Amino acid sequence: MPRAKGERRLEILKALAQMLEAPKWEKITTAALADRLGVSEAALYRHFASKAQMYEGLIEFVESSVFTLANKISQDEPDGRKQAEKLTEMLLAFAEKNPGMVRVMTGDALVGEHERLQVRMNQFFDRFEATLKQSLRAADDGDAASRAGALLRYSIGCMHQFSKSGFSRKPSESFSAQRKYLLD
Repeated sequence: MPRAKGERRLEILKALAQMLEAPKWEKITTAALADRLGVSEAALYRHFASKAQMYEGLIEFVESSVFTLANKISQDEPDGRKQAEKLTEMLLAFAEKNPGMVRVMTGDALVGEHERLQVRMNQFFDRFEATLKQSLRAADDGDAASRAGALLRYSIGCMHQFSKSGFSRKPSESFSAQRKYLLD
């Protein structure tokens, strides 16, 4: 039975994400990815022009998932400070549920790949920080920019720790206790 258009593409991205979830992560080659899928490297390149394009697919997943949830939080929570708290919790929970994506978000998986990929992840974090800042401004936080920056950097630090611990130190494990230092 022939696959629906885009189905193989999705399979490739899922396999790549699963490979990134390995606690003892190593640079992923297209040969290893093709082997995992039981296809030739040429088959991968029928769906993606390059490995960088595969990583772009993962970045698109991160952007779409996180900002869809962020928009929902912004619509559902009227209190700006609670919005910022929920946004941070959501980002940490997303990371926890998607360890392979954490390697992309922190840039570990992008080392040695095309620099535009890291630029795009940086833009993602700039946009997320702007979302936090907007929430905190709505709460009349006189130092919204600094607080948003601290929340973002805290989140990135939690993701790095999660990745470097082989995914044993959960990003959200201490946020409820530490949130008072960041938001009060």
